[in-house]
Amino acid sequence: MGNAESAGDWRGRELGSRAAGYEDRDAILYALAVGAKAADLDLVFEERLRVLPTFALTLAQWAPDALGSAGAFDITTAVHGSQRLRVRKPLPIAGELELSAKVSEVWDKGRAAVFEVAVECEYFEAVWSLFAPGSGGFGGDRGPSSQKRPERAPDHSFTVETSPDQAALYRLLGDRHHMHIDPDAAKAAGMPRPFMHGLCTLAAITLPLARELGAHPADLVELDGRFASPVFPGDRLAVTAWNDTSSGEGADSGEGAVLFEAATGDTTVISGGRARFAG
Repeated sequence: MGNAESAGDWRGRELGSRAAGYEDRDAILYALAVGAKAADLDLVFEERLRVLPTFALTLAQWAPDALGSAGAFDITTAVHGSQRLRVRKPLPIAGELELSAKVSEVWDKGRAAVFEVAVECEYFEAVWSLFAPGSGGFGGDRGPSSQKRPERAPDHSFTVETSPDQAALYRLLGDRHHMHIDPDAAKAAGMPRPFMHGLCTLAAITLPLARELGAHPADLVELDGRFASPVFPGDRLAVTAWNDTSSGEGADSGEGAVLFEAATGDTTVISGGRARFAG
């Protein structure tokens, strides 16, 4: 499939269920891959371990991959456009999760379509937005607009130092696409060299963001972000954040939330960011 007339037909398509098991060492490896240090004992020491909520996204990566394998779009040109995570309750230190996935929405962007893949379990809900060039024009809704940055000075700013080895380490969590490690594969994808996984970059921002806000990174309950440009291992990210002054009640309200962006030099790499920590 993948032609302009058929993209909208994928809306509501069930992608199946899967049991995803993990051990404490997997959660510790994840924490290290997204920037935790040896001194962060409650992230890297099994006796005190609190599992980072974004670890859940590694357990659900099979779902967007399954949609591509099913022929919904051209997997050689589609890209991960944005990510959403809503936490229902903390992940256990180890265990097996029962995950179910479906195509929750397909937006028509004209020359492209955006496929939203929703994954749910008792611990979280996550949505992958996949931008598929050449699949639009089927007469569907364009979908919501992107979150715009506030027109005021940021309330917080800090830097994130990525590691030259970070993408190689993050691959061990399950996303082993060659473009993140093999220079030839990266060049074939139009990149000058292997680049970071977007989910790694997004999660790496949440650790210092939590510290900036006086929160614990394991208390993350909401996260959104759009992948605007690639990040390369070793890049320094300049992060700016604004206290979210929007109104609302409960989840998705502005209370305790921040909006954020990240850039390398003059290039925005994460836009439309939003995070909220419990407490």
